[in-house]
Parts: sequence; C-alpha cells; structure tokens
Amino acid sequence: MKDQKKCILVADDDRQILEILELLLSSEGYAVVTAQDGLSVSQKAGQEIDLYLLDVDMPGQTGIMAAAQIRKKYDAPIVFLTAYSGESDKVLGFSVGADDYIVKPFSSAELLMRIRAILRRHVSSGIVRQKENQLAIYDAVLDLDSQSVLKGNERITLTYTEFKILELLASHRGKIYSLDNIYSSIWNENAVGDGAIMVHIKNIRKKLGDSSKTPRYIKTAWGKGYYID
Repeated sequence: MKDQKKCILVADDDRQILEILELLLSSEGYAVVTAQDGLSVSQKAGQEIDLYLLDVDMPGQTGIMAAAQIRKKYDAPIVFLTAYSGESDKVLGFSVGADDYIVKPFSSAELLMRIRAILRRHVSSGIVRQKENQLAIYDAVLDLDSQSVLKGNERITLTYTEFKILELLASHRGKIYSLDNIYSSIWNENAVGDGAIMVHIKNIRKKLGDSSKTPRYIKTAWGKGYYID
C-alpha cells in the first residue's frame, strides 16, 4: 500500500544529473523512482506515481515518446526537463500531455517551486464548480467531472493544465486575464515568464478547431491578455 509521501519518477540519461535530482527530491520528502531512458519510464509508470519528471532527449525511447505512452493510462502530471527552449519544442511537449516545461539549466528553487505548484493544483482545482458541473462556451460544453470538452458529438480531451485554463476563463466571462494572472490563478505561484501559458492557449485553440487569427472561443485582448466573451 502506498505511503503518504508523494512519489516522483525522475528520468535522465545523465547519471550525475539523475543522482542530483534524486538527492534533491528525497531531501524534500518525496519518494523517488529513477530511470535512464524512455523505455524504463514506460515500464515503471503506474498509479503510485504522482508526478513524472522527464528529460526530453533520452536514448531509444525519448521523453516525448514515454509521455505519450503514460497518457494512454495515467493522468499524473508530466514535467519535461530539456535544453531546448523553442516554442515548437514546447508545443510538441504539451501536445502529448505535458503539464509544464523546464529549460536547463534551472535552479533547485525553481524546480521545487514548480513541482509543489503542480502537485497542489492537481489535487485541488481551486474553482467553484457550476450547476450540473458544466460550462457552455457557444457550441462547446466543458464537462467539469471528466475534465473534457463536448463539441457536438465529439469529446475533446485536454490536458489537466489546458482544461483548468479554459475553465478559468469560462468561469469569468468577459474578464481579461493577463499571462501572469492566468499563471498565478492556475499554479498559485508568481509567473516565471517562460511563455508556457501562450503555448497552452495555442494548444487549446488547435484542439477546439479554433483560429488564432479570428478565434471564437478564447479571444485575445492585444497587449492585455485573454478572455472568453
């Protein structure tokens, strides 16, 4: 039976980095499972894992490939560690179900802050659920129980972070949220300015079949932020 410690699976093909991360997380009270490649991640994945901390560039099966396999069975948060900071790399990571993306090199304080925030928001939405646990945005309906979107006869699956952003905006129609506002509302932490929210918005629009130039669902208030009218 699983104890009260949160369990984090850490994967990196650099043994030195892996040992440092294991020591850091263990000292913070987390139970740690380690892996050095994506195949091992897929084999060690399970219900007892509360968060996956995956290096993107690993031999054999990459972190991206491992994350895609994890998402077929489990909904625990996935955080990517990578040396790549381009938007296309982030979009790829988020498209397979990542919740956050941390670019190397990073500080221990930043890593721990992100992990605490992600674990906290994963177990508590922080938003009051509406009557019948549904929110409508034109022809799309947010199902707050399954954390998915119904659009006609199609059920659109969003990642946990994507859904919480959409739920936040849908729960406060007409209110403009800046990137910092969205970040602090979802993560309950000050924004770190890595552009993650913009990537999530882009990904949500793509899944909803929306246009970034003339969006129907999430509108852009240029220079201010995002809103749903």
